[in-house]
Amino acid sequence: MDNRQCPAVTTMVGFAVLACNSALAVRNSWGDAGSVAFVLAADAALVLLFVCLREFERAGGGRRRSSIKAAVWALTTLLTAMFASRVTPLMPPAVGAVVWAVAAATAAGGFWAFFLNP
Repeated sequence: MDNRQCPAVTTMVGFAVLACNSALAVRNSWGDAGSVAFVLAADAALVLLFVCLREFERAGGGRRRSSIKAAVWALTTLLTAMFASRVTPLMPPAVGAVVWAVAAATAAGGFWAFFLNP
């Protein structure tokens, strides 16, 4: 099998698993509009992140690559904050504060790695 086909096959399998998992999550949360919206928003962000990463790989360099990096960082920060916001209500306040601190450190570390690290 050609090396260029392997990522396409694994990507399609990954999207199929994501679609099945999301369909089950929506089905289980059908009465809760907030949970359904969370699942759909997270899926949209993941798909957009994948598209941005593909474009980043194809971009030659310069300003286009920098703007794609900014979009990747924004999407990963959004996903981190979304998941932290869903997890923290289930935990004691002190642990929730740690979760938010780790989420903030992750976002700051990503910003440093993408934009400040030479």
